[in-house]
Amino acid sequence: MNQAQGGNVIILYFSATGNCKYVASRLAQAEGQETLSIVDYIRDGRYAFEDEVIGIVSPTYFWGLPSIVGEFLGKASFKTGYLFFIATYGTLPGAAGVMAARAIRGREIDAYYSVRMPDTWTPVFDLSTPEKTARFTGTTEADIGRAIRGVSERRTNRHMFPRTPAFITELISQPMYNNSARRTANLRVGNDCVGCGLCAKKCPVQAIEMRDGKPVWVKDKCVMCLGCLHRCPKFAYHQLTRANTVLAGRNAPILLQSP
Repeated sequence: MNQAQGGNVIILYFSATGNCKYVASRLAQAEGQETLSIVDYIRDGRYAFEDEVIGIVSPTYFWGLPSIVGEFLGKASFKTGYLFFIATYGTLPGAAGVMAARAIRGREIDAYYSVRMPDTWTPVFDLSTPEKTARFTGTTEADIGRAIRGVSERRTNRHMFPRTPAFITELISQPMYNNSARRTANLRVGNDCVGCGLCAKKCPVQAIEMRDGKPVWVKDKCVMCLGCLHRCPKFAYHQLTRANTVLAGRNAPILLQSP
């Protein structure tokens, strides 16, 4: 297994819509380093990392970790003097930090940071105007600045803030995510799809294939990162609720940075 080594600092991120890539890039600029995509390392089968400082930047899904991040952390090894974890979130970071700590084997996390960003779960949150997006970004730059200073000074802490009882995530939100929300049967593509194939090309778990010029889901479950929805040039993707109500089509994504 090849080890990934950087120039004193490694910053790993998972980003479907650009939020975490933006945060990781800000950290990398401050440290004079580059960012590394978790998806690229998964596809290469590389899970060993060694450097003076290693950071992980992840979004919060259903008050916890995206499935792809949890699985990656469970396989990865981190040989470092300082390991930090950053969660981006729209409502609360929930138990993302707790789940990350439990997933990583043989190494404790030294510091946790949280950054509030636009909640890109557009089946619920409307990001169709800059004013609506601004509801989430009032503290974004201050949160990023706090994380940059903390990492620069190698500060340590033991909790993610704001704190949320982990049992709420474990009993309610994460079972909802894993048992129902991640099902690709909930997704549809409208007649306005132009068959560009960008969704299939960028899907982090290769759950989409193009057949006869249209996307087809070839896995029962995906990460449900909604990267397909946010990247679609025609915004042709929709998600169905249990009542078969189409959601998401009314919310135009506004991304801080292209993932």
